Amino acid sequence: MTLLLACLLFLSGFLSGAINAVAGGGTFITFGALTLAGIPPISANATSSIAQFPGYVTSTLAYWSDIKRMWRGALLLCLVSALGALLGALLLLALDNPSFRAMVPWLLIGATTLFAGGPWLKPKPRNPGEAAQVGSFAGRAVQFVTSIYGGFFGAGMGIMMLATLGLTESGDYHRLNALKNMLAIVIAAVAIVVFVSGGVVAWLEVLFMMPGVALGGYAGVWAAKRVPQVIVRVFVIAIGLFLAGYYFWLG
Repeated sequence: MTLLLACLLFLSGFLSGAINAVAGGGTFITFGALTLAGIPPISANATSSIAQFPGYVTSTLAYWSDIKRMWRGALLLCLVSALGALLGALLLLALDNPSFRAMVPWLLIGATTLFAGGPWLKPKPRNPGEAAQVGSFAGRAVQFVTSIYGGFFGAGMGIMMLATLGLTESGDYHRLNALKNMLAIVIAAVAIVVFVSGGVVAWLEVLFMMPGVALGGYAGVWAAKRVPQVIVRVFVIAIGLFLAGYYFWLG
């Protein structure tokens, strides 16, 4: 681990935390930094998931008052999310790095497209304070599929969940966002357990990234008030397309 690489990993964590606070999509940054640092793609994916985890926790705690109002239905979705994430993470570990590397550019293009369409995929505005009725059969079925993707790759997972929850569950935007954050914790936690058990986590890189993610999340609150989201969104899309091109070039 050189000093330059350590600084790169810390900076990528910082940018990731800040970007997640402003517009989402920070996973592109950490995954890209780990890739450019020479970490194999499966390990880079697993390591990025761990580095992002603290941000999911703090985001959920900020919405705790909303979650308490819908915890019964949310528990059903948590169970479904855990099962889907377990399946997705096990599918990832069943692959070898060359096989996963061949899939990565297509996954990145899909995630980048999803991220680019994020503003149009947000749930339609509803009455502020509308009670969230969650845990429908359709919601559980769609969430299961989404959580498989989250356990397998994860980039763009939050946007995907917010869009599908808006279609299958009721409640205003903030309560659906609270639910999305809670489910993201479950998906990430299950995937992390599988990845750690599989021995694919680059722990030294995690140690340099996590403090950056934490500081970036705090700084992102300041940036969110001053930096137009469109600038951040274009930057993240450019990173996603660059990484897709990089993996296509690796062949």
